[in-house]
Amino acid sequence: MQFFNHLEFDNHEHVSFFTCSQTGLKAIIAIHNTNLGPALGGCRMWDYKDDEQALHDVLRLSKGMTYKAALADIPMGGGKSVIIGDPKREKTPKMMESMGKAVQKLAGNYIIAEDVGTCVEDMNELSKATNYVTGVYQNNKGSGDPSPTTAYGVFLGLKPTVKHRLKKESLQGLTVSVQGLGHVGYYLCKYLHEEGVKLYVCDIDDERVDAVVHEFGAVALPFYEIYDVKADIFAPCALGGILNDETIKRLKVSIVAGAANNPLEAPHHGTMLSNHDILYAPDYVINSGGLIRVYHEYAANQGALFSEKNILDHVKKIPLKLETIFAYADQHGISTATAADALAEKIFKKRE
Repeated sequence: MQFFNHLEFDNHEHVSFFTCSQTGLKAIIAIHNTNLGPALGGCRMWDYKDDEQALHDVLRLSKGMTYKAALADIPMGGGKSVIIGDPKREKTPKMMESMGKAVQKLAGNYIIAEDVGTCVEDMNELSKATNYVTGVYQNNKGSGDPSPTTAYGVFLGLKPTVKHRLKKESLQGLTVSVQGLGHVGYYLCKYLHEEGVKLYVCDIDDERVDAVVHEFGAVALPFYEIYDVKADIFAPCALGGILNDETIKRLKVSIVAGAANNPLEAPHHGTMLSNHDILYAPDYVINSGGLIRVYHEYAANQGALFSEKNILDHVKKIPLKLETIFAYADQHGISTATAADALAEKIFKKRE
């Protein structure tokens, strides 16, 4: 296994591996960059095929959080953690508490929150062993589930994206294909349905699909056929790396904009989307609503005033960030993915 020469290593400041024989915990915590402040990022639990896949994922996710925090005007660095295992079969409260002990050992350099495969209940268990956790229950001095806020930020971000690419002021009457119907994907479908959008959906969990079809009148598709449906927008809301040399060629959409982290398999796929006349709303910009919520919770625990209005006002800046990125990309003749990276690096690399 490559480490310092790993494709996604990118000068990470710190990577830790943790195990606990009593609880079955196998975890990796990666801290990418702390120039702006302590690393803040979620904990993903997934049944990775091997350790190398887990390492690849945590390094990509951690780096993405650095860029996300910078463009969201959050004075925090980027970090992420992964737990190797099936969250439906192997996760236990004791395992989560063990993960909390691992986080505590980093003495505040990494602040943990929820991600795919973890939830508010898990963060509550983690809080029994560490103070460096956010996204816990409101009755535990937390801000609750950040998923609806993430979805709302994506929903808001779709509006300037549609205006820029389709020259439309409204989402009403558009078609959106949504891949992934977890917490964020579900809430995004809810917002889109209320706006009068026609939905095509897929998920590896049939119960989630059935719920969205029943509640929002969506059309269900097999998971890997979502790339072939003709729609205005493709909204990836599952795992990353799904847009590659093959899937991009299959897309019949004008826009890619969703909640998934790192949907591009490699950097050149941002340019490939642009060359196919598909406008890409960079993932770590449009999906930053959840990070914004847990940051405000963290800041409140450090003495700042916690306010739902402040969170909402902060999330409402997402469309303006996207407009800036689209304009920068047009001005310099580059992809929106490259533009977002360049603008983020101007912020967090100032202190290097």
